[in-house]
Amino acid sequence: MKKALIMWGGWLGHEPEQVGQIFQNVLENEGFKVHNTSKMDVLSDLENLKEYDLFIPLWTMDEIKKEYVENVSEALGKYGTGMAGCHGGMCDAFRQSTKWQFITGSQWVDHPGNDGIEYTVNIKKSSDSEIIKGMNDFKVVSEQYYVHVDPAVNVLATTRFPIYHGYYESNGCVDVPVVYTKRWGLARIFYNSLGHVAKVFDIPEALELMRRGFIWAAR
Repeated sequence: MKKALIMWGGWLGHEPEQVGQIFQNVLENEGFKVHNTSKMDVLSDLENLKEYDLFIPLWTMDEIKKEYVENVSEALGKYGTGMAGCHGGMCDAFRQSTKWQFITGSQWVDHPGNDGIEYTVNIKKSSDSEIIKGMNDFKVVSEQYYVHVDPAVNVLATTRFPIYHGYYESNGCVDVPVVYTKRWGLARIFYNSLGHVAKVFDIPEALELMRRGFIWAAR
């Protein structure tokens, strides 16, 4: 039986506990044994951490000890623990840790217009990834995440800016990743920028992307 670790906390506006329960239900339906915790010190023990097949951080902002990030790096890179996450819980987690950003593949910088923006998630039709196989573009009403991205990521879905007015419009139209995968040593890493609050995962495509991403990323 595969083992997954869900670690939630930080800014509670992203409803990490509720999102964590949704993800736990998905994983248990796929046969995973899940440890769901609000304690960041679960990252203090590399020997324990490396035993998990999948690590899901749901921890927006806050700070993290350098040794915790190093343990995550080793569990992933050397032992192949997979990593998957969404929205700010993974890629706006620890703004002071460039190592965390290097591992995860991006960092949130803005969501023009804040919550309630209607936008399209465009599935990359040229990709043969199983994560998006058979999926079509879909609409979302939520925060539209503008992220700075590692050029090494494999983009599976994008969204087009601008929709909301702002100084950034003078750069013209740009497609920003919503869903991507990447590697860190032996690990597979999956990210989906959807997930501002738990109800976002009432959208079938948003939840299905996470389910497939979990399965793909797990060791």
